[in-house]
Amino acid sequence: MNSSRYAAIVGWGMALPRRLVTNDELAERIETSDEWIRSRTGILQRYVAGPDEPTSVLAAAAGRAALAQAGLGPEAVDTLIVATCTPDRPFPATACAVQQQLGMGRTAAFDLVAACSGFVYGLSVGTSLVRSGVSHVLLLIAADVFTHLIDWDDRNTCVLFGDGAGAVVLRADEAPFGALASNMGAWGGGETLMAVDAGGTLLPITPELLTQRRQYVYMNGREIFKHAVRGMCESAEQAVVEAGVSFDAIRLVVPHQANVRIIEAVAKRLGLPMERVFVNLDRYGNTSAASVPIALYEAAEQGRIVAGDLVLLTAFGGGLTWGSSVVRWGHGHG
Repeated sequence: MNSSRYAAIVGWGMALPRRLVTNDELAERIETSDEWIRSRTGILQRYVAGPDEPTSVLAAAAGRAALAQAGLGPEAVDTLIVATCTPDRPFPATACAVQQQLGMGRTAAFDLVAACSGFVYGLSVGTSLVRSGVSHVLLLIAADVFTHLIDWDDRNTCVLFGDGAGAVVLRADEAPFGALASNMGAWGGGETLMAVDAGGTLLPITPELLTQRRQYVYMNGREIFKHAVRGMCESAEQAVVEAGVSFDAIRLVVPHQANVRIIEAVAKRLGLPMERVFVNLDRYGNTSAASVPIALYEAAEQGRIVAGDLVLLTAFGGGLTWGSSVVRWGHGHG
């Protein structure tokens, strides 16, 4: 790794579907209530993609916004990564569709699959590509249409998720900005704690599997909670140590937005007050890989982070996967 070459975040953007669905609207369909959802998850509403809003469309919109914010055209990008577990098609990569929609020519494009940890994984991979000299300007987009995987009759899962996309532009920089330390981890033994069983090569779709509703997500919430708190805390602590800073130096923690109880448990275990933790899942629900970049975008737009601030990103997802990154916000000269 080139120690004098960094990958600064020079642009950020987000995109949401048009349709907003409140808890009260869900309560008209299934046996639940706004109070029940609110008290258990902290979620008040979410956005749900329509038939004309596949993952690639939301991803391209977020990417377009991030490039505009960076003052760059699509031709400036040499690498495009799309972190998603809800691709447009089984293959080719959704990144190729996004590349076409953004008019990027022959830019390298590939998908990265790490469920809700996708953006943090992608930031680690993207930063490595820039710091090693393989890439100079990299567009990282995290987008998921997770409601496509939801059984709307299952009140344990349908209340949790929403759709969306977030993006950042990484550019080579001589000053120490961007991800200063990152780590990623996984435990395949927990593969079936949260999964969609049917639709891949293990269980190709059959009428019988569809009848059994095996094409939808299921999860063991209690076990997920336990592993999420441990995975996020351990990786966050590791990232802070490797960055050579202390938790006191972290201006803001931007965690994966899955459940407010998980976020509060992580903050408590790390000894951080909730005022230093960014939370927006009340308005979006769990947007999977998109949750961290959407939260990062809002934190920047609200002035919660400014140039020079240290930000801790931490996430956890199905797989099971987890990862954290300490980022210095802002940029020097590319």
